[in-house]
Amino acid sequence: MSSVEGQPVGNGVTSLLRIPPLAPPSGRAGLRGELSSEWTKLRTVRSTMWSLVAMAAISIGLMSLIAWAMMHRWDRFDPGERADLAAHPLEIVLARPVFISQLVVAVLGVMVISAEYTTGMIRSTLQSQPRRLTVLAAKVAVFAALMLVVGEALSFAAFFVGKQVIAAHIVVNLGDAGVTRSVIGAGLYLALLGLFSLGFGAILRHTAGAITAVLGLILVVSNLTGLLPDSWGHHINAYMPTNAGLLIIQPHPQPGDLLSAWQGLGVFAGWTVLVLAVAATLFTRRDA
Repeated sequence: MSSVEGQPVGNGVTSLLRIPPLAPPSGRAGLRGELSSEWTKLRTVRSTMWSLVAMAAISIGLMSLIAWAMMHRWDRFDPGERADLAAHPLEIVLARPVFISQLVVAVLGVMVISAEYTTGMIRSTLQSQPRRLTVLAAKVAVFAALMLVVGEALSFAAFFVGKQVIAAHIVVNLGDAGVTRSVIGAGLYLALLGLFSLGFGAILRHTAGAITAVLGLILVVSNLTGLLPDSWGHHINAYMPTNAGLLIIQPHPQPGDLLSAWQGLGVFAGWTVLVLAVAATLFTRRDA
């Protein structure tokens, strides 16, 4: 072994390369860390934020264009049509944005969890946090908070923009009976729909299949149940998840409604809890 001034070079190199031992791990991975992880994953995926921006732009922009076209043709409507439009202003300024937005929310809700199964990232997630219920709870909490903020912001933005577009012929204010509840309720409906869709994503674990199931339920099955005969058919239709939930955006009850606005939202919340409970059970029992 060579030496410099009588000192072995090998010993010096060894001492320079010696790495101090790592400190023993302390504590344990919990919900707080998982919440931070899920928020990081959600906000750093560009498709999520761009989808939300596109949802707001399309829903409010399309609503404004349709409302402007209707107001432009106001003189061509007969008195009965004018009275009907004036009696249901939220059909113009709120129901249409919600209808468009719910499609995007359903897709995002599914992809919050199904995309991890598609890419295989779910294995890394469960290796870093083996407590599966903690993982699912964090996903639910983060996405619920995001959709609640986005849903309420979109609802109020749609209302105030639409109010200005129709102001020349139809006057509507937050102080009118049932209007504030409808606007707030629209945001709550979108948040619940996001969680409902997330549950389907966790159950089916396949993006295309889960999106098809949720959108089919919203757009097809819910409407087809209205064709069922007799009172039992009427009850089935009324208690379908989104049929019940959408009652919250009606400022006044309609003839034939079996549920009030808040009862309808409660039924939808019950369906959402049921779907998430099934999702949690399967999430803890199935292999990733």
